[in-house]
Amino acid sequence: MIRVMVVDDDAMVRRLLRTILQASGLDVVAEAADGDQVVTAVQAHHPDVVLMDLRMPRVDGVVATRAVRALPDPPGVIAMTSFDTEQIILDAVRAGADGFLAKDAEPAEIVAAVHAVAGGGGALSPRAAKTMITQVGADPGAATRRVAGERLAALTERELDVARLLVEGLSNGEIAGRLYLGEATVKTHLSSACAKVGVANRTQLAIVVAQATG
Repeated sequence: MIRVMVVDDDAMVRRLLRTILQASGLDVVAEAADGDQVVTAVQAHHPDVVLMDLRMPRVDGVVATRAVRALPDPPGVIAMTSFDTEQIILDAVRAGADGFLAKDAEPAEIVAAVHAVAGGGGALSPRAAKTMITQVGADPGAATRRVAGERLAALTERELDVARLLVEGLSNGEIAGRLYLGEATVKTHLSSACAKVGVANRTQLAIVVAQATG
């Protein structure tokens, strides 16, 4: 059973997320009301995935995500955001978030994202992808575009094909269908691409692709 931790300063939101997750057979092992409680709770309860609110009064979700990702064998982190600013999304990516969900996401989307991240994938919805590209891909600057292109030059043609589809917010299964590959093959290509480009996860890889093609 996938173990989930919910982090949000709104008790009603935590209760709603707990209900959604438990109704789908996921095990909510911990909650936190602010970012300064997260590391201790992760160390005590060992969740597989943390649903992380980005805006909290004492320690925000970006700082908390960075602290979680610095732990040995850290859980995956899905940032929960209202998409009111592109910059906080980028900050969370750079802190190590594996994906994003809107606060108004459908229950099925939340559950699917948790399963994807727990399985070693990512959860970048089309909405999050569009927001990210708007911020980093519209006009990254010649120097940034060149550096990003140089980083992607290490990829094979097939790895690059897979990486380019990340910016559309496609899941591994959707990428597999688009490219007529097995889902396990897509996962292998993404793992290899992340290692070659020097990023921690597929969401950071999507940022580099957006910068290179902006």
